[in-house]
Amino acid sequence: MANSTLLVALKILLILIFAAWVSLWLLKPTQLWTRKWKAAEDKARATVFGYYGLNFAVYTFPPIALAIIGSFYLNLKPRESIRRWQLKYLKVATRFGLLAEVCLAFLLFPILRGLALFRLLGIQFEASVRYHIWLGTAMIFFATFHGASTLFVWGVSHYIQEEIWKWQKTGRIYLAGEICLVTGLVIWITSLPQIRRKQFEIFYYTHHLYMVFLVFFLFHAGDRHFYMVFPGIFLFGLDKLFRIIQSRPETCILSARIFPSKAIELILPKDPGLKYTPTSIIFVKVPSISKYEWHSFSITSCSRVDKSTMSIMIKSEGSWTSSLSHMIQTRQESDGDQTKYIPIAVEGPYGPVSMDFLRYDSLLLVSGGIGITPFLSIIQELASSQNSGINKFLPRMQLIYVVKKSQDICLLNSISPLIFGQLAEKCLLKVKVFVTQEEQSDATVRELLNEFSEVQTVNYGTKFLNFSISGLENSLWMAAIAGISSILFLIFLIMFNHIFVPSQKNPTKEKTPSWVVDLLIISSFILALICSIFVALVIRWRRLKKQILPTLQEQSKALEKGSTQASDALEEHEIHFGGRPNFEDIFAKFPDEKGGSDIGVLVCGPETMKESVASVCQKKCGAKKQKPNFSFHSLNFTL
Repeated sequence: MANSTLLVALKILLILIFAAWVSLWLLKPTQLWTRKWKAAEDKARATVFGYYGLNFAVYTFPPIALAIIGSFYLNLKPRESIRRWQLKYLKVATRFGLLAEVCLAFLLFPILRGLALFRLLGIQFEASVRYHIWLGTAMIFFATFHGASTLFVWGVSHYIQEEIWKWQKTGRIYLAGEICLVTGLVIWITSLPQIRRKQFEIFYYTHHLYMVFLVFFLFHAGDRHFYMVFPGIFLFGLDKLFRIIQSRPETCILSARIFPSKAIELILPKDPGLKYTPTSIIFVKVPSISKYEWHSFSITSCSRVDKSTMSIMIKSEGSWTSSLSHMIQTRQESDGDQTKYIPIAVEGPYGPVSMDFLRYDSLLLVSGGIGITPFLSIIQELASSQNSGINKFLPRMQLIYVVKKSQDICLLNSISPLIFGQLAEKCLLKVKVFVTQEEQSDATVRELLNEFSEVQTVNYGTKFLNFSISGLENSLWMAAIAGISSILFLIFLIMFNHIFVPSQKNPTKEKTPSWVVDLLIISSFILALICSIFVALVIRWRRLKKQILPTLQEQSKALEKGSTQASDALEEHEIHFGGRPNFEDIFAKFPDEKGGSDIGVLVCGPETMKESVASVCQKKCGAKKQKPNFSFHSLNFTL
């Protein structure tokens, strides 16, 4: 009773002191206060206390007194338990944490490449990445609400100073959760388009903090919750292992072709047995530029045409591509010594299992700038299929190519024989070029291609060429290694638990800390991966022994593929200057020009272009099922 009375008295005293101190600030600007206060200071001057003592007592001491009395008040006040509304709010915050856990369980599935589950649904890697972005954003939202709400409840119930730094022996480790959330926020912020596109290196390296994020999530959530998200982590670890082994050993760039638009085409050695479909991509690392950065590019060649080589096209837009372009330009300007070489590591190719675009009656290919790259492989593949008699009935194509300058049209150099040759003669391909930043000209597509046909070639020696790109391992082998890894993980986990975790049948022994059990999971996973590495390395070594390297004749043949003279057939291709294409007009005319009731629309280029074409497709399809039917497909030339 006496204690509660003292608390009430202290609380009233705190309120009075605070109110009096605030009132001083309200009275200070008035004339009344100025006269009274000056008189009070004059009286105080004659005392030992002085005017400075009076100022200290009236202006300075009240907040100090609040701190002193407040400390006594908090010491005497009994600790409050969490109130009912706080408990309900904490339960809501916990549910949001579970939602974040669900997102994390699916987060890594879309970015699997070799063990790609999304391919079972017909979704390719470059398209499935968007699901990874959506899941990551949702996870960070739920996790942030979960963490902020928990901190809020701790704050209002005066638990925050005790709980925020707590590393519990058993149960949820709150400090680990805070580290996990901060790491996740850093990864998410640096992956925003504004940062990812302008500062790719920051995005790339901070994304590798996912290992810190996952480890501290395990410490925070505990092993029982971790098993729900572990499938994605387990498959991602194996997939990463396969990719690392596949990219070893490195190969070399055979040659580089420098176009007038400053785009560069790289010719890489390929195993003749490696087949890939159009729109496939590869990931490339040039160790002399960066030992850790991988960048994705669309393959511009066709495996039916180029048996022993593979080509990709690169445009200098970032620091990495600019460094590569500068390196090739420097080698070109040197003495031309072919003993020089550029080592390169390659992952992939990754692409669709089948060519779905063959099911359409006609194809409308819309590209902007360097977005032409996937269509180069599609057009070559269709021409090769017709020549070999594999597909007698090919879809009729119209290529819409939007560029800023007329010199950018040189990227069509590799398919110029097809543009003016067999495909054009049989009315299978029509090209419409739109040059947006130049005034009207009378030049034709043929004349511009001839004008900008001077492609500078840089050849590199094959002295250090010991390996070529051989692609992914057989799916059955990857499935077998995944099964072996699962069994090994379970064996190691059971063994470690019997050794380090005391039996629950013996109640006298002290309970094992939860973080020890978490470390056993990590150790078992690492050991299972190490054992799988040996199996994968043996399979890779046996495959490399059977490789066939490209000969010099095959290399020179690949370099000359764009130099074939086109026929003198009447040109039906169009070129427009000074404006962007009117897609509604193009869609309206397309059925009359190419025919067909089922039309596939493939778009690759800037996002604004994709949105414009998608909106026109949506209008054409509409609510009513009318012919022709336009089916929209978005392609990515980079990720």
